[in-house]
Amino acid sequence: MNDSTAAAPAATAAPTDYRATLNLPDTAFPMRGDLPKREPGWVKDWESQGIYKRLREARCGAPRFVLHDGPPYANGKLHIGHAVNKILKDMIVKSKQLAGFDALYVPGWDCHGLPIENQIEKTHGRGLPRDEVQARSRAYAGEQIAQQMADFKRLGVLGDWEHPYRTMDRGNEAGEIRVLGKLMERGYVYRGLKPVYWCFDCGSSLAEFEIEYADKASPTIDVAFKAADPAKLAAAFGLSDPDLPALEQDAFIVIWTTTPWTIPANQALNLNPELPYALVRTPRGLLVLAEALVEKCLARYGLEGEVVATTAGKNLEGLQFHHPLADVDPGYARLAPVILADYATAEDGTGIVHSAPAYGVDDFNSCLAHGMKSDQILNPVQGNGVYAADLPLFGGQFIWKANPHIVEALQNAGRLLATSKLEHSYPHCWRHKTPVIYRAAAQWFVRMDEGEGVCTVHKAPGTLRQTALDAIDATSFYPENGRARLRDMIANRPDWCISRQRSWGVPLPFFLHKVTGELHPRTLEFVERAAQLVEEGSIEAWSKLDPAEWLGEEAAEYAKSTDILDVWFDSGSTFFHVLRGSHAGQGHASGPEADLYLEGHDQHRGWFHSSLLIACALEGRAPYKGLLTHGFATDGAGRKMSKSLGNIVEPQSVSNKLGAEIIRLWCASTDYSGDLNIDDKILARVVDAYRRIRNTLRFLLANVSDFDAQADAVPLEELLEVDRYALSRASQLQSEILAHFDRYEFHPVVAKLQVYCSEDLGAFYLDVLKDRLYTTAPKSHARRSAQTALWHITQAMLRWMAPFLSFTAEEAWKVFDGGQTIFTETYWPFTQANEALLARWQRVHEIRDAVNKAIEAVRSAGGVGSSLQANVRLTVNEEDFGLLSSLGEDLKFVLIVSVVELVRGEELAIEVTPSSDTKCERCWHWRADVGADDAHPTLCGRCVSNLFGAGEPRTVA
Repeated sequence: MNDSTAAAPAATAAPTDYRATLNLPDTAFPMRGDLPKREPGWVKDWESQGIYKRLREARCGAPRFVLHDGPPYANGKLHIGHAVNKILKDMIVKSKQLAGFDALYVPGWDCHGLPIENQIEKTHGRGLPRDEVQARSRAYAGEQIAQQMADFKRLGVLGDWEHPYRTMDRGNEAGEIRVLGKLMERGYVYRGLKPVYWCFDCGSSLAEFEIEYADKASPTIDVAFKAADPAKLAAAFGLSDPDLPALEQDAFIVIWTTTPWTIPANQALNLNPELPYALVRTPRGLLVLAEALVEKCLARYGLEGEVVATTAGKNLEGLQFHHPLADVDPGYARLAPVILADYATAEDGTGIVHSAPAYGVDDFNSCLAHGMKSDQILNPVQGNGVYAADLPLFGGQFIWKANPHIVEALQNAGRLLATSKLEHSYPHCWRHKTPVIYRAAAQWFVRMDEGEGVCTVHKAPGTLRQTALDAIDATSFYPENGRARLRDMIANRPDWCISRQRSWGVPLPFFLHKVTGELHPRTLEFVERAAQLVEEGSIEAWSKLDPAEWLGEEAAEYAKSTDILDVWFDSGSTFFHVLRGSHAGQGHASGPEADLYLEGHDQHRGWFHSSLLIACALEGRAPYKGLLTHGFATDGAGRKMSKSLGNIVEPQSVSNKLGAEIIRLWCASTDYSGDLNIDDKILARVVDAYRRIRNTLRFLLANVSDFDAQADAVPLEELLEVDRYALSRASQLQSEILAHFDRYEFHPVVAKLQVYCSEDLGAFYLDVLKDRLYTTAPKSHARRSAQTALWHITQAMLRWMAPFLSFTAEEAWKVFDGGQTIFTETYWPFTQANEALLARWQRVHEIRDAVNKAIEAVRSAGGVGSSLQANVRLTVNEEDFGLLSSLGEDLKFVLIVSVVELVRGEELAIEVTPSSDTKCERCWHWRADVGADDAHPTLCGRCVSNLFGAGEPRTVA
């Protein structure tokens, strides 16, 4: 009696519900993520289990990777731009953690500065004592940080939330003062009267970083200044002494400006030394104009004119002209000399630049270079934008409102030749969105070029500008175009004004002599004492300090400075007193620089910029090895988000409706090098992508739920060929993914993962695998080979997903491995991809696609139902015949048909016919041996063998 006969009695007792005999997939990993409800619980678990601390313990002694956090401002709830920034940082840190690095992330907050001070003034009124402003600002910032921190955690961001850094922490405030002291010692800091950007709403100077440009309508005026000595003017134009009076006309030099409000402060007239100027006879008098602009100017004035003589600008140097309002009020009875300046051009206007040195950097420098003293500079505009009360004609008026009055006064004086409106790009305060001016003020500066500083002890070699430019060359940029942007800003920026006239900030702890304005001789000593004082009692301690405590009898001679440091000095110095101070234990083992700074592209003029300058001033190098910039979040049409447009997408609302995981996947799948568009339609597509990935993951988990790798894994060399191919393909993909992660690229990873799930797995490998997984014996070599491959793929795929689909990867990890967190793991150690095997199966894949297309055509015509009902006659060339023949009987499982006939031919040809055999109730194959076993009349021979015999042999698929 043979084996099959012996098995027959047992077969009669077999169940007739053959579905129950299939190895159908099963998993605790649900199909629906239910993210909005479940994510908060996972966040709480991460916190209660101290996951970040466990990550540090898992990487103790490993090479470190430090992404230094550019601190968001502690004011207001998070917007989608914050979410983009923090998620990108989180994805990078997690990808480095999985790569085996001790990947540190200490979140930070920028706490000082005007916006918070404004909030306090709005809530509690102006005029509060300085210490009260500081106390209320500190409390307010703390409240804002608590809310923002909760929102960041909700986004799935892992970090040292128990020990963040805050610029208002006493240690950081003290560290910032010490940084100032070191810059002074190296000769970079000086005090001077100099035009700086000034915001009337801020009531303070602004840094270059705080300026943005927007269109503004300005009045233009052409104004005539009467010559004080016509004879000298005639001589300058080569005319003989009697010639000019004989013309019986007054002579004027004409300027053009878009800032009428600066006319009351005029002190000079600038001409280009090499530019030809013309003396033009007109009904309004003799006018001095740039020769190239005569025609345009006369047309603008509505005048006819004749050029009397021409001369180079250098020949007019030193000539003097009356202020245009000199005849209106004796307060303007002064002369404006002609001085030479290259920035006067014939591109527009009249070729003559009116100079109010208090309100323009070029004018200021030019006047000082020609002998004007700082105390001679007229500066009638006060910090609130109002003219000083003693200014003739316009005292007490706000400058923008004074413009038409000044134009009217010039008109009445007979000195206005033309006026119009000009729409042009103009600097604005990036906080208040209001126009700013240049205004001369005594301020503290960091010098970019050669010069002397206060309290210099050991002068740094080279200029700060050149040191910073060299540091940019040594920095990696992502994307690369950021290098040119930062370089241009450093190459062309003026000295950095680091002082502000506000209350809520780190003090410049100086004592200034009341008569001379000089620093106290012991300033550097006092700077360190101030740092110690602030370290013990915060900045409030300096505000309350009585100078007599430190200066004794000298106190009456000195004034304590009330200026604070620019907030960009706060955040720009954090590399020094955070990475090497408050969080020094989390710094580098290999060097002092952070591996990466990551912010929006606007930070080329902000945090990247200020950090670079301070680090180069202190240490001669950048504080970072790499800079990564991302675009802004915009709506689906690429428009800036605003309440008026109603296109704001709030991360809190998306998290509550769809889940933070969807925001993370949107962020990861978008090319952050440009702006990131988001709206409901875009998010709907992201949800679909998430579902496809989740469904693939669920299939993998379900089909290894009864697999114990320790007991059941098949040695890799004994796997079926298609399983070895699948692992080679996964290894190949992992190499690509890790290369993208190394370049901080995520959208190609998401794109490739989606294709992998849908094409490599869903449309091919898993499709081929289902029959083997479901119908072979549970512990058969064939099924365990498939499960071994799936187990390896799942190990790898969870790690690929983890940086961006963190909640889902963590959820799946607990089902798959039972471990506490996937983030203590490292990327899966695949063997190197077998290129020959990949090429071989790529061709099989192509032929299979062609077969599927042919079957689909027959199915659509009603010829067959499923592909398993099809018999396929496949004509292939010699090379493909050899390839497909090597798959043996398993070719039908690859093609998912019941019968395949291979035929040699010249080219690929596919013939599909419906099977005339019977469908097996269990495996759904159409086979001639269905019912061959009388005990199981609805089963095919392979199912009988798999259930009751030795099992069918599988060699390839």
